[in-house]
Amino acid sequence: MRQLSSLLQGLARSMAGKERKEDDPQGTVLRSSGTLRGEGSETLAAVWSRRGEKGTNQDCSLVWEGFGCQDDTIFCGIFDGHGQWGHYVSKAVRDSLPPSLLRHWQEAVALASLIDGEKKLGDCQFDLWRQSYLAAAAAVDEELRRSRRLDAVNSGSTALSIVKKGDTMVIANVGDSRAVLGTTSDDGSIAAVQLTVDFKPNLPQEKARIVQCKGRVHCHDDEPGVHRVWLPDREAPGLAMSRAFGDYCVKDYGVISAPEVTQRRITSRDQFVILATDGVWDVVSNEEAVQIVADTPEREKAVKRLRHGGRTPPRAQT
Repeated sequence: MRQLSSLLQGLARSMAGKERKEDDPQGTVLRSSGTLRGEGSETLAAVWSRRGEKGTNQDCSLVWEGFGCQDDTIFCGIFDGHGQWGHYVSKAVRDSLPPSLLRHWQEAVALASLIDGEKKLGDCQFDLWRQSYLAAAAAVDEELRRSRRLDAVNSGSTALSIVKKGDTMVIANVGDSRAVLGTTSDDGSIAAVQLTVDFKPNLPQEKARIVQCKGRVHCHDDEPGVHRVWLPDREAPGLAMSRAFGDYCVKDYGVISAPEVTQRRITSRDQFVILATDGVWDVVSNEEAVQIVADTPEREKAVKRLRHGGRTPPRAQT
């Protein structure tokens, strides 16, 4: 997997959001793919993506400030492709998931308002976000399945995103990327709080679903500890995660695209959130990651140092 980290900063300090530009009714949108270094949105996020040693960089990301034309809302997501055409699949998910989520959210809010009225609407916000995420993920996965432009039978993508609305974060995860919160502990030090589950095939509930669907989960001798999903009758495709968009060769064998959706209320102690693909977490622990970011006030430098495991990035060769 390629390495990419995305940093959503200033959580408790930015409850009020920012004004959108008059000529940009959709707010500020940053899309990234390929190699992106030290760039980000105007106020809240910084991203770093770089091609690994295996060839094409299959990571991409999106930061959408003013999500749904709401000043206090931001969407931040990272998408990690895999397989021969994973770089195309990750970009397709990046481009399709946020607008699909927004459409389903607006429809759910409108319906809830008609049924329960405005007074009760605030009590079911998380349920509406969860329903909207599930519906959007299903729609995007079906769209990929029917696409004549993309071959996603043996290729796919993870998707990890956060919608920050006011003082609430809604987190949705498909795959093995991870979101980690940096928050201040009682003694004033920075502490790491993992917000998501890495959906690996050997997790008990994930393995049980795959096995029930006649899929297989095991490690090869040359990859001890790396559990993969295999078809019932042959050593393919060897998928290292239990949830993904695409990968239709194993969708009938327990691999799903449904996200786990959770929420967290932001407090004055919460400082930043790190979103990163498995390539980062394979070499950096949660605690190391939040310490790296906390020790580096400038967010662009923080994501660069995180990418390099805390070391100062080398100068570019000319």
